[in-house]
Amino acid sequence: MMEHRALPAWPPACGAPRALADPLPLSTVAQTRFVEEPEDQTVVAGQKIVLSCVVLNYSGIVQWTKDGLALGMGQGLKAWPRYRIVGTADSGQYNLEITDAELSDDAVYECQATEAALRSRRAKLTVLIPPEDPSIDGAPEILLRAGTPYNLTCRARNAKPAATIVWYRDGLQQDGAITSTEVLADGKRETTTSQLAINPTDLDIGRVFSCRSTNDAIPAGKETFIKLNVHHPPTVTLSIQPQTVQEGERVVFTCMATANPEIKGYRWAKGGVIIEDAKENKYDTQVDYTFFTEPVSCEVHNDIGSTNVSTLVDVHFAPRIVVDPKPTITDIGSDVTLTCVWSGNPPLTLTWTKKESNMVLSNSNQLYLKSVTQADAGQYVCKAIVPRIGVGEREVTLFVNGPPVISSEAVQYAVRGDRGKVECFIGSTPPPDRIAWAWKENILEAGTLERYTVERTNTGSGVLSTLTINNVMDVDFQTRYNCTAWNSFGPGTAIIQLEEKEVLPVGIIAGATIGASILVISFLVALACFLYRRRKGSRKDVTLRKLDIKVETVNREPLTLHADRDEDTASVSTATRVMKAIYSSFKDDVDLKQDLRCDTIDTREEYELKDPTNGYYNVRAHEDRPSSRTVLYADYRNPGPARYDTRPPSRLSHSSGYAQLNTYSRGPTSDYNAEAAPGPGPPPGTAGGETASQLSYENYGGHAAFPAGTGYATYRLGYGQPPSLDRAPYDAYDPMGKYASATRFSYTSQHSDYGQRFQQRMQTHV
Repeated sequence: MMEHRALPAWPPACGAPRALADPLPLSTVAQTRFVEEPEDQTVVAGQKIVLSCVVLNYSGIVQWTKDGLALGMGQGLKAWPRYRIVGTADSGQYNLEITDAELSDDAVYECQATEAALRSRRAKLTVLIPPEDPSIDGAPEILLRAGTPYNLTCRARNAKPAATIVWYRDGLQQDGAITSTEVLADGKRETTTSQLAINPTDLDIGRVFSCRSTNDAIPAGKETFIKLNVHHPPTVTLSIQPQTVQEGERVVFTCMATANPEIKGYRWAKGGVIIEDAKENKYDTQVDYTFFTEPVSCEVHNDIGSTNVSTLVDVHFAPRIVVDPKPTITDIGSDVTLTCVWSGNPPLTLTWTKKESNMVLSNSNQLYLKSVTQADAGQYVCKAIVPRIGVGEREVTLFVNGPPVISSEAVQYAVRGDRGKVECFIGSTPPPDRIAWAWKENILEAGTLERYTVERTNTGSGVLSTLTINNVMDVDFQTRYNCTAWNSFGPGTAIIQLEEKEVLPVGIIAGATIGASILVISFLVALACFLYRRRKGSRKDVTLRKLDIKVETVNREPLTLHADRDEDTASVSTATRVMKAIYSSFKDDVDLKQDLRCDTIDTREEYELKDPTNGYYNVRAHEDRPSSRTVLYADYRNPGPARYDTRPPSRLSHSSGYAQLNTYSRGPTSDYNAEAAPGPGPPPGTAGGETASQLSYENYGGHAAFPAGTGYATYRLGYGQPPSLDRAPYDAYDPMGKYASATRFSYTSQHSDYGQRFQQRMQTHV
C-alpha cells in the first residue's frame, strides 16, 4: 500500500475555482491514492517522453509542476504547446506527454491531486544533447614540416553530457591525446577539446587522421578527418656499385633522393673536400686506398633544407704504413716498445721479427722488449700481409748503449808479399771513443808505424778500423793482432789471427780453361758424328729398277770379320753375298749399269738379311725374256784395267724390301792382287783403318780373310763364260780400290731395249 503524504496548505491554482482549495472530508482523503507516480527518465533531444500519473478514487483537479511551477489544468496545456495530459478521468490517468524534447524540458516534474492534497514523488527528466559535428583545426588538409612537433586539435561542442573524443591514424586508434571540457553558459551543455601530439616525417605525407566524438545521446558518435601534407628536406639513399673493388678499379656512386617540395640540386664531396665536377645524382670515379678511410658524401637540398649522406668504399689494397717505427736508443736493462701501424683491406696480419731471423716476436702493432741487452740491439722488421693482395714491411733499428761489441772474423787472410788487411768492426752504441791495435810490443791507434797503417772508417752501422800491412812477411802470419775499443760504458777486445792465402798460378788457371774448352769442343764433335751416323743408319731399303734379279743363296758359311770391327760385328752371323749384274750381249761395250755404295754396318738388326722366302728372291719385269745362261763372274771380265770405269758410291735399295745386304771391309788394293800368295791373317793394310768390312763384286777374290783355294765355294752368276775371256778367276781390279770405304750400295740399270729380251739370274754360293 502506497503511503500518501498530506499536502500542505497550497494556494489555489491560477484560475481554479475556489472550492478546490477547501480540504476534503477525511473519508474521501483516505480513499484517494496514487496508483502510478512519475519516475526519473532520460530522453534524447527531439524525442517524445511520457511521465506517468494515475490517481485512484479521485475525481478532483490534477495538475503537473515543473521545477515547482504549475503547468496548468485540463487536457491541453495552452501555455506549453509540446505538453499535454493524456488519459481519462474515469480511469484516473493524468500522464504528462512531452514531444520533441528540448534542453528546456530538462527539469524535475511532480503530479498533484490538489483536492485530495496529494503529491507524487518528484521525477527527474534528463534531456540528452548530442555534440555538434566535431571539427579539427586546419582540416581538411594541413601543411606541416617534417621534424617539427605539432598538436592536432579536435573539438566537440554543445554536448550534454560532455562528448568523448577518440583519435585514429589510418584507422588505427591513437593513444596519448589530452582532453579538456568547457561548460557553456546554460550550465548544462559542454564543449570537449582533444589534442593529439605528432612529430611528422616524410612518411606522413598523405596520411589521414580522424577525430570521433561520442556521448550518451549518440553512442555511434560523429567523425571528421584531416589529411597531412608534410614538407621535408630530401631523404637520401647513397649506394655503391660494385660494393667491393680492388684498388685502381672504377665505382659508381648513386644518390637516390625524395623531397617535398622538389629537389633543387646535388653536391658531392670526398673527405670533406667538394668535388667540383660532380653535379648530378651519380658520381663515377676510380678509387684508391683513400676511399677506404675518407668517406664520399652526397648532399641534396630543396627549399626546406638539405640532407648529407656519406659512405666508405670497401677497397681492397695492399698494406700501407700509417705510423712508421722510429729508431730507438736505450740502455742495457731498460724496457723498449717499438710501434708500427699499418692499414690494409681485407684485414691484415702483422708480424715483428728480428732481421735475419724467422722467429715471430709479436703480432700486434707494438713490440715490447723487456730488460734489453746488447744482443737485442739490431734491426727489427715490422711486416704486414694482406692475403692475396700484397705485403709491406718496415725496418727499425734498436740501439742498446753498452761497451763496444767487435764482430770481426777471428781468422783473416793475406797473400805473402802483397798488401794485407786486418779489419776490426765495432758496432756498439755509443760509438767507440778510442780504438787501438796491439801486436808484439807495438800499439797503434792511428797513422803509420813502419809497415803498418791504421785507418778508421765510419759506416752506417758502426765503425771499421783497418790495420794495413805492406809487404806481408812470414812473421806477420805468426803474430796475433789485438783490436781494443773503448766508449763510456767500457772496453771491448778481439784477437785476430792472420793466415796465408794460397794463390793459384796464372798458368794453371789458363791451362785449366783451355783444357775445359777442348773437352767441350770434343764432346760437341762426337755428338755431331753420332747423330750423323744415326741418320745415315736409318737408310735401309734397296731399290732396283728396270732389271729383274733373282738371288739364290746356295750355301752359307761364317765369315771372319776384320780385326778392328770385332766389337761391332761379334754378334753378327750372316753369309757373304755377291751380286752380279747381267748386261746385254748385244752391246759392244759392256757398261756397268749399277752404282755401288757400301755403308758402314752399325748393328746387326739394321743390315741383317731378312728373307721371308728362305733365300730365294725373284723380281720380274718382263716375262718374255729367254732362259738365262750360266757364266763365271770372274771370267766374264775383259782383261785390262781400262775395261771398267770407276763408279762413285751409290745406294743399293730394293723397293720390295726383300734384300738387305751385308758387306765387309777389305784390305788395300795391293792385297787383292792375283799374284799375291794367299795366307791366313789380316793383310798389312788392315791396320790402316778401314771403317767397316767391305765387299764388292769387282775385288772380292783377293781378300786376305778368304784365301783362294780349297775350302771356299766358287761364286757363279747366270751366264756361262765366253770363250774369249781366258783370265784367272778373281783378278784384282786396281781402280776399284779407292772405293773400299764401307757404304750402302744400290743397283740401278739404265733404260735399254737390250735388257728387255732376257731374264737375268744370279746365284750366290757361300
